[in-house]
Amino acid sequence: MALVKYNNNSISAVTSTGLATGSLVPIKTLTASGSATLSFVHGTDGVVLDSTYPIYKFEFINMHPSANARSLTFQTDTGTNTNYNIACTSTSFEAYHNEPDNDVELRYDTQYDNAQSTSFIHLASEIMSVDDASCSGTLTIFSPSSDTFVKHWISEFHGMRNDVYAWRFMKAGYFNTTTALTRFQFKLNSGNIDAGKIKLYGIKDS
Repeated sequence: MALVKYNNNSISAVTSTGLATGSLVPIKTLTASGSATLSFVHGTDGVVLDSTYPIYKFEFINMHPSANARSLTFQTDTGTNTNYNIACTSTSFEAYHNEPDNDVELRYDTQYDNAQSTSFIHLASEIMSVDDASCSGTLTIFSPSSDTFVKHWISEFHGMRNDVYAWRFMKAGYFNTTTALTRFQFKLNSGNIDAGKIKLYGIKDS
């Protein structure tokens, strides 16, 4: 087999490929263990939520509820406020398929839409609590420190839903404030997060 070359050099001699590296920067990981809430607060334990990065991304790994049919939710706040009640308008749709293969659908979901709501926002709903069930996904926040624009976000989740469904949740929205967002809190609509990890990353400008 021929030796792979890069600009007429063997791979072992290449010191730079010119490809972008390190654009996704790890900031903080929180691990749930019977946790009522998990919160990322700017300036606390190395958490950065300012203009250092134009985009921030949360990754959720195997979020497992302590009780059955619970929903994973989030909200945000500004400054040192801890009310977590910023007005949000959002839209959502979902796809599902059950294990018996007799119920499938792709639909627009009005149940979890928000219209200037200050409540916690659903990311994934009715997650099963059996030992092998969980939900995983991502939440991306754009320019949370902007003092000019509202704060856009996009989320994508998949969960093992109550009644053994594979359930895909896709949402997007904006927090209707031009004040910088400095904290994000995650919790279930009821009960504790039995297990799971949330990782926060900053995404550099290209």
